[in-house]
Amino acid sequence: MSPEGASLGKTGGIVFVLSGPSGVGKDSVLEKLQILEPDLHYCVTATTRSPRPGERDGVDYFFLGEEEFVRLRDSGGLIEWAQVHGRFYGVPAGQVQVALDRGQDVLACIDVQGAMTFQSRIPSAVLIFLAPGSPEELRTRLSRRGTEDGAELELRLANAQEELARAREFDYLVVNRDGGLDAAVDAVRGIIQTERLRVSPRYASLGAVNA
Repeated sequence: MSPEGASLGKTGGIVFVLSGPSGVGKDSVLEKLQILEPDLHYCVTATTRSPRPGERDGVDYFFLGEEEFVRLRDSGGLIEWAQVHGRFYGVPAGQVQVALDRGQDVLACIDVQGAMTFQSRIPSAVLIFLAPGSPEELRTRLSRRGTEDGAELELRLANAQEELARAREFDYLVVNRDGGLDAAVDAVRGIIQTERLRVSPRYASLGAVNA
């Protein structure tokens, strides 16, 4: 390999996407990563759903009205968006662009449908699928969370089966078993370090966007 083909210094940012079905533990993994990998830029997702107890606007999510969300989407201000369980979710593009411009790696924690859209915009994105140890574990976690009624719980479980079938479309698979959160976090960190150590890292680029 010629010197021109080797990446001997950081010249861009890598985009990581952590995804998986609702209730699999994405937020729990994210919380630990924010402590262990403070140099990553962690994307804040915009959503039209109502805040859950303890969630903070601009920190956990950008909580938007539907009209405001649609205006942002139509102006090109979202890198991806999706409608999930009747609510809109999307990653504002401006924050990703700013991070990449300064050579910072980015991590977006989004649903499976959004991850596929994300990859279509940034083909070099590294996709990580977080899966439960079993369907029974996922049901127990969702039930324990207590944020969905019976009908919504069954809808989420049905959607989870479809999402689990798409795991092969991702670059990596990490299983978050009950009692195994730390192991899942270590696996995700290992993926991040592995991608950073590539001779030619998958640095991302993003076209012009409207923040």
